[in-house]
Amino acid sequence: MAITRLAGHQTCNKSLPNVFLTNRLYLTRRSYASEQSSRGGSQNLPQTSSSASKKSTRTKVKYSDLPGIYVPPSGVPSAPLKSWFADGRPEEQAPIDIAAKPARKRRSIKNKPLSDTIDDDESQTPPKAPKVSKASKPTTFLSRQILSNLKRFPHCLLLTRVGQFYESYFDQAVEISHLLNIKLTSKKWNGDRVAMCGFPILHIDKHLKTLVQQEKRFVALCEEFPVQTSPKLNVKEFERRIARIVTPGTLIDESFLNPLENNYLLAISPVTEPADCATLPEVGLAWIDVSTGEFFSKQCKLENVPDELARLAPREIVLEDSLCKKANHPIFSAFTEGSFLISYTTPPDLAADHTDLAPNSVEPASPSPHLATLESLHTADKGIVLLQLNDSQHLSAPPAEPTPAAIRESTAVNLLTKYLQDNLLEHMPRLDAPLHESAHDRMQIDLHTIQGLEIRESGLEGSSKGSLLSVIKRTTTSGGARLLARWLCSPSTSTTEINSRQSLVTFFRSRLHFRMDIINILNEVDDVGRLCQRFLLGRADFGDLAAIRTTINFWASLKNICAQEMATEQIESPGNHRFGEWNSMDALLHRLTNLDELSERISTAIVLDSNSGIEANDISEANEDLDIQDDPQTMTPVPEKEDSRKGFINPQFSEKLANLNDILQKLEIEKEKMESDLRLKYDAPSLTLRSASGQGMFIHLSRSKRDKKKLDLDPEFYSIGESLSTKSYIYRDWSQLGASIAETSITITQAEKEVFEQLSLEVIEHARELRQNAQVIDELDVAISFAVLADEMKFVRPELSEDGCYNIINGRHPSVEMGLFSSGRQFTPNSVSMDPSSNLHIITGPNMAGKSTLLRQTAVIAILAQVGSCVPADYAHISIVDKLFSRIGAKDDLFRDRSTFMVEMLETADILRRATEKSLVIMDEVGRGTTVKDGLAIAFAALHHLATINKSRCLFATHFHELAEMVGNNNNTCGSGSFHNVRFYCSDVEDAGDGHFTYSYRVRPGINRDSHGLKVARLAGIPSSAMDVAANTLSWLRENGSSNIQDNYNNFLQSTVNPIL
Repeated sequence: MAITRLAGHQTCNKSLPNVFLTNRLYLTRRSYASEQSSRGGSQNLPQTSSSASKKSTRTKVKYSDLPGIYVPPSGVPSAPLKSWFADGRPEEQAPIDIAAKPARKRRSIKNKPLSDTIDDDESQTPPKAPKVSKASKPTTFLSRQILSNLKRFPHCLLLTRVGQFYESYFDQAVEISHLLNIKLTSKKWNGDRVAMCGFPILHIDKHLKTLVQQEKRFVALCEEFPVQTSPKLNVKEFERRIARIVTPGTLIDESFLNPLENNYLLAISPVTEPADCATLPEVGLAWIDVSTGEFFSKQCKLENVPDELARLAPREIVLEDSLCKKANHPIFSAFTEGSFLISYTTPPDLAADHTDLAPNSVEPASPSPHLATLESLHTADKGIVLLQLNDSQHLSAPPAEPTPAAIRESTAVNLLTKYLQDNLLEHMPRLDAPLHESAHDRMQIDLHTIQGLEIRESGLEGSSKGSLLSVIKRTTTSGGARLLARWLCSPSTSTTEINSRQSLVTFFRSRLHFRMDIINILNEVDDVGRLCQRFLLGRADFGDLAAIRTTINFWASLKNICAQEMATEQIESPGNHRFGEWNSMDALLHRLTNLDELSERISTAIVLDSNSGIEANDISEANEDLDIQDDPQTMTPVPEKEDSRKGFINPQFSEKLANLNDILQKLEIEKEKMESDLRLKYDAPSLTLRSASGQGMFIHLSRSKRDKKKLDLDPEFYSIGESLSTKSYIYRDWSQLGASIAETSITITQAEKEVFEQLSLEVIEHARELRQNAQVIDELDVAISFAVLADEMKFVRPELSEDGCYNIINGRHPSVEMGLFSSGRQFTPNSVSMDPSSNLHIITGPNMAGKSTLLRQTAVIAILAQVGSCVPADYAHISIVDKLFSRIGAKDDLFRDRSTFMVEMLETADILRRATEKSLVIMDEVGRGTTVKDGLAIAFAALHHLATINKSRCLFATHFHELAEMVGNNNNTCGSGSFHNVRFYCSDVEDAGDGHFTYSYRVRPGINRDSHGLKVARLAGIPSSAMDVAANTLSWLRENGSSNIQDNYNNFLQSTVNPIL
């Protein structure tokens, strides 16, 4: 029999095969007759009966009666075990009387709640909302950490990493379990039960999507990091700290992040006092996509903030915390047009005073090394210069006085950076200076126009299906899709830039095969913008390194293909004038930086073929058949991103790695030889040499009944576990050899980690060049997509000018045309011709006759032309549009107590206040939401303002044909006097006989004084009896007028209702 004496009073967390510790004084053992007969029993123990061979018995003896030595199967007594304490028994510990049995205390549950009597292992249902007692204090290290983090981040939902799980405790567990629809349980701490819930770490992205993206909650991720401890204790300890706070605007590389859209975090910096907004309306904006590193800043007016919000669609907005208590601040009125998440942060000390920003004035202990400081300010046309605090080179002297708008922009940049630092914490990247956007370089599209034209989203509950973006998108890369979306919401106003883009589109339209070759390359290119950000945030792995290398190689292939194509064209057509078309392509490729050295460096360092390297999987192979189990909380490697690294470092990358791998290879050969020799010597074909965390090195038999006979007789093999079909032993020689293999493998892993970190630093050093090349590829992708779109839908290249004209021949609306084509119908094109002498068109006609489509397609064609695309028309000549406004359709806003007519008037007022001579305005049925006289008066006032003050190019669709006389109708073609620049156009219906009609959809010069509303009503299916009353009523009103109804009421009833009765 094997008897083990346990010294000390602590409880052992592992169990030996035949010995189980119950308390510090008593020991329960199992005795077997087979062992008694072969080895004999101890004189100090009672003899077992002969029936023990069939059934084991349990005998309780006093601790003092047990022998003080352990006799292994070899018969040689072993030395007694050392004290459980590393440095011996503590001095303050009182001696234990091992001879006396301690008095057994009765548990009293008279005054305790029912929950205190439930053990952790019981399956009873926990309370729905357990709370920790106010009087109790945390005693365990984990509970103290959790309570401390909850106190530090009260605005966040705390998820604490515990082994393979993320867990939540206390009241937050109740809330999180409800939000995630997971089971709520409880945990016993300090004698009280606290609420608890958790989920595996593999589900973190799934639940972050629910908490952050859908519920708009902040989540603090508390990760665990290993702490170096003495190997003698055989205990793994972890330090737990908040590594990151996940918010909707600070997503990095989560799987639910849409690769085709930007995830912007926007900081807005207005003046803090509401009374100063009238005199200082300038607002600073700064926004960043943390997943790509794209960082921008801008100055704008307070009234233009809603338009910027509609253009950027930020996931989160950051304001100064001083605005939190100023609900009457005008900035909050900009958020009423959408659903935005508002966050607050304390501005950094650097932004507290903008009057003294000299480099020498910066304190050495700056609040953050990531914050930008305003060193030089220029005009809005040239942009601003934002430098880092730790830059070694500064301007010799700052300007005398920065503008208020530049100060607000700098404050927004610093506010955004401070918020990122507070939430990204250990993942905070180094930020470059933001790219300044000037309001003069981009077409301004207001909020209502982006929604009315359905540029990004259609009216189908925010779906992208049917939107302009979804119809024209032919991009290959995700970066190209994001760039196209940005361009559509902010087209360029630079004629040079637009012509350069269109020249590139024309270049690819004329070279179909060359275009297809480039598309094949783009299909293999990764999203380098987000890859670079993963390296900057410290979340990259071997796959990211391989993707960087592969993408650089594809860039080189792109250059080679272009050079071959150019050489081929020169050979085939030496004097061909098309050779000049390469100028636009050369200008784009010239911006590509050569990064072949970085690619070669990565290629020589990493190996992705798992069959070409040395593997030591046996060292980490777990034995699931052993009886001994490890603590699951210590089995997970940390930090988390280590698990995602796929691939390994080339063993020949450095001399150090080569030597280590040679040593490991020799040890592996020695292991194989030892395993083969043991199999032959002990006649055990199923014998394998294995290791597992917690058990160390051991010998495993998969068919123990057949192969264990000789091993059991050899004293060098000590059994540590046995099941029905397997058995495991400890063997000293394998333990020593396996320890050498494990130590060498750890050294190699550490060396490979150093190489990986070195390569990551090299990628970070080239991050700017990588992003610049990625921008070039995105522009190339968008240009090719425009070429594909133009060939598919027969678009033409527009002519751009500054003459104030807008001439379109047979223009079409791409979204409507695509919808009609899918249903087997054909789109009817229309032409529009406007110049400074005829820049305002009044369009009349029946409902559903194409007026609104004409208005929308006019605006869409202007957008497509200024993003660099071809346009859906036979011919297009467009003067640059600086601002685009629309008043199309309206619906009531009950939440903000706005009627349909009020919404319509707000949009009209915004247009009349902001439109310029270079603007394009489309207005549909202004004044329709009130009485005829009031609506007519408002429509005429708006028309007069546009014609005489704004002088914008405008299409004005209306059912008030009386407006023609009010602007001085001249032969139903144009206005007169102050309205000499007004022209009349109309649409009509065609009678098909038998009470049927068709829409012509073709706009012609003239005025249509009949809206044909009854025909549309009949087409909608209104009952015939109601339609007869409507026809009689319309006939009576045309003969007598609406003012004579009261005087001739009986006549009115007899003429309208009585004939039907």
